[in-house]
Amino acid sequence: MIRIALADDHTVLRAGLKSLLERQRDFEVVGEAGDGRELLRVVDDTTPDVVVTDIGMPKLNGTEATSQIVTKHPKTRVIMLSMHSDEAYVLRALKAGARGYLVKESAEADLMTAIRTVHSGKAFFSPSVSALLVEDYVRQMRDRGVEDSYELLSPREREVLQLIAEGQSNKDIANVLGLSIYTVETHRGNILQKLGLHNVPELILYAVRKGVIC
Repeated sequence: MIRIALADDHTVLRAGLKSLLERQRDFEVVGEAGDGRELLRVVDDTTPDVVVTDIGMPKLNGTEATSQIVTKHPKTRVIMLSMHSDEAYVLRALKAGARGYLVKESAEADLMTAIRTVHSGKAFFSPSVSALLVEDYVRQMRDRGVEDSYELLSPREREVLQLIAEGQSNKDIANVLGLSIYTVETHRGNILQKLGLHNVPELILYAVRKGVIC
């Protein structure tokens, strides 16, 4: 069973999501919250596998709640629900530690897949978010008249990029690719430098924009 905590200050929406999830045989809703601080208490009490939280909630917003949850409960995966699909909101959620980002209009269609995906250790984004990020990226490249920095990466670096974006640790990547952890760390540093990125959240966002991960 995948144990899930739900947080949204709109009671009707939360009830609808709960009903949707409880139809799945492998899901169990173990707690609910109507604000960010209540969510923290629910997570402390139930230690869910996955948290589904609205980004804008009273008392403590979803982004700040997510940051505290993943710090205290690193095995708990968080999916952010939002009305916004622009890059700034997605990056903010990733920096807080969210592993999934869904726009509310597609929650009913994508939520079950998102939960199973992040529970398996990978990232998930609403298809509309992924499409928008790709379109923005292509437009930026065209407007700036620059070549795609992705072409600067070696085949091995592209493999490492995808695995990092999917949430794999250096140790996991080393095992998958048959490399030493030191070599993986070197590849990670080279990837960030070549792409002009500064951290893993930015790298994940880049991977979505490039279509490396969905």
